[in-house]
Amino acid sequence: MDDRCLYISPLTKRYASKEMSYLFSDEKKFKTWRKLWVALAQAEKELGLSITQEQIDELKANIENINYEVAEQKERETRHDVMSHVYAYGEQCPKAKPIIHLGATSCYIGDNTDVIIIKESLELLRKKLISCIKNLKEFALKYKDLPTLSYTHLQPAQLSTVGKRACLWLQDLLMDLEQLEYCIENLKLLGVKGTTGTQASFLKLFNGDHNKVKQLDEMVCNILGFENKYFRVTGQTYPRKQDTLVLNVLSSIAQSAYKFSNDIRILQSFKEIEEPFEKVR
Repeated sequence: MDDRCLYISPLTKRYASKEMSYLFSDEKKFKTWRKLWVALAQAEKELGLSITQEQIDELKANIENINYEVAEQKERETRHDVMSHVYAYGEQCPKAKPIIHLGATSCYIGDNTDVIIIKESLELLRKKLISCIKNLKEFALKYKDLPTLSYTHLQPAQLSTVGKRACLWLQDLLMDLEQLEYCIENLKLLGVKGTTGTQASFLKLFNGDHNKVKQLDEMVCNILGFENKYFRVTGQTYPRKQDTLVLNVLSSIAQSAYKFSNDIRILQSFKEIEEPFEKVR
């Protein structure tokens, strides 16, 4: 079917950057799934399970070349996305097939992938926010001495400067950056839990050795770049309270952008600021 006959969100088609769109793509998701399976196998091997380096090397060699057709066909049969991709990965890695997803539940793949992608997207947003702050700072310095009329309740009040007005917008964005930094630094993975968060399947694999199960949790998260940042206690999923922290900082940035743009729109109606036009070359 022609893509023009399908619904495509303007959030991705028109407004999102290529980098951000990629982070939420199927390609990124499924490659991250495979990285999680590799990390799990590596940690299980180091903790003494019967997994060979040859099996891990086979898994690593096939992270990038995902056989989508096999996975999609299997999903039509099983109606299970994670198990379909376990099967497809196993088709490419016959030696490692028996140890893919060993002891794990679907949320090990789904939830940890979500957190990894959220973190990377926030890091991208941080770069863009810093760039915006830099540009606004230069604007404020350029017009720091240009007088302008200020308002209270949209009524003419005292003189200020264009640069000072810009600093009001800038200050909001700096507050957002602080919250964003906090959010990025405090994101936690689900870690390696079980169907209900009891880790029973891993206790069985390690013959009841609680210490090894704890080590597995920590080792996998360290491999994935979340050193010592994982939830110690969970159900099947990571606490959704964490998602509200992300939504709050995104909302805060959106509020700052709204105030910034609304101020400009009002000033435009007063002919104090005009919509930019391209320069004639």
